[in-house]
Amino acid sequence: MKIVGLLSLFFALAFGSGDAAGEALNLTTTWVGIASLIIFVVGYFFIATEENFHIDKAKPAIFIGTFMFLLIGFYMLANGLDVHLLQNEVNHLILEISQIVFFLMVAMTYIEALIERDVFNALKYNLVSKGYTYKRLFWLTGVLAFFISPVADNLTTALILSTVLLTIDRNNTNFLVAGAINIVVAANAGGAWSPFGDITTLMVWAAGKSPFLDFFALFPASIVGWFVTAFLLSRVVPSTAPHFDLANEPKVVMKKGGKAVIFIGAFTIFCAVMMHQLFHLPAMWGMMFGFSLLSLYTYYFKKAKKNEEPMHVFHYMSKIENNTLFFFFGILAAVGALHFAGFLNYAVSLYDKFGSTAVNIGVGFLSAIVDNVPVMSAVLKANPAMGADAGEAMSQWLLVTLTAGIGGSMISFGSAAGVGVMGKLKGIYTFGAHMKYAWMIVLGYIVSLIVWYVQFEIFHIYF
Repeated sequence: MKIVGLLSLFFALAFGSGDAAGEALNLTTTWVGIASLIIFVVGYFFIATEENFHIDKAKPAIFIGTFMFLLIGFYMLANGLDVHLLQNEVNHLILEISQIVFFLMVAMTYIEALIERDVFNALKYNLVSKGYTYKRLFWLTGVLAFFISPVADNLTTALILSTVLLTIDRNNTNFLVAGAINIVVAANAGGAWSPFGDITTLMVWAAGKSPFLDFFALFPASIVGWFVTAFLLSRVVPSTAPHFDLANEPKVVMKKGGKAVIFIGAFTIFCAVMMHQLFHLPAMWGMMFGFSLLSLYTYYFKKAKKNEEPMHVFHYMSKIENNTLFFFFGILAAVGALHFAGFLNYAVSLYDKFGSTAVNIGVGFLSAIVDNVPVMSAVLKANPAMGADAGEAMSQWLLVTLTAGIGGSMISFGSAAGVGVMGKLKGIYTFGAHMKYAWMIVLGYIVSLIVWYVQFEIFHIYF
């Protein structure tokens, strides 16, 4: 269970040996520090087991994220401590969180616009109507997942392509299970080499740990690791072709305006990158500018294309998963509270004791059982010295980005993509079905690490 991994993490942090760098406050041994840690663990238990308790993960996340700071504020006031320290911490945290939330809000709005314009449905129809064999469809969906995920998020990519699997054949279990695992692994691997591919990569980029282009240096490790897993999985996929009656299946075409949304979306990403790289503005500023362009285009489309189905940008925004945004707010705030209390300072001792490479590899295995967002947030907040020089530090930050991204594939519920596909293929893609082929995923993970080591540690190849 995820809660076991979480407890392991915090026992290591709280009771690990070694002296951590001092902060203005150290509340780890006080009642409020212990209470905050307990609240976080209990809250995360309900997050990790949301399906059992039928409670949306955003609700406990928001509660623990806000309540922990309120509790710390009460303690500081009661003991005559300077509450301006708390104010400064929260103000800084709000800035960090808002950059991520606004970025995701715009990205998710674009995805909803593309869905409404039938961009993905047209893609799905083109795949299933070609008469390809199961093996070819297996590879095509994997390749698409790997290359769509860096632009869209890995969860959206996995959900879209898992519906493609069901469209192809609902009864061929070997194809569906292998295809589902392939999509999850490919989506997570593809998301690891782009700042936009996963929330963790976005966090690392926003924190300034690696320039935009340097993320692409992870491409070899990501694609080789995925290919190894996909090749092994392909051996269980049938070589026959699924039945598809072209005459009885309605043809799906992209709606008017779909191509324009794709173009504006690409330009929005370009603006986000340029504003961050050239002007050192938050990437979300470029995303908001792109959102304004999408808003203006939908207004123009409504006026100029009166005979076409109109586009409504705020309708797209209303369809985004707000619970996901609030979950990120809550969990990042909660990790921020643990950092303010002083717990994450102990994480530095793990890097000092075992070395950056070993700990960062371990992060990948931890991400398989604990959601990678709080794990990466904890690493960023701890901000350990990753290397003796800038080049070594950057390679280590890229390593932890890689492992946090692809590590979640090792267990079915270890990533948002995996959980989403389990919901789509309920009763088919299960924990047991995934674990049957887990050794293939672990082997791909190890190969990715070897490629990273050869590229960065031996040949020192950067982008």
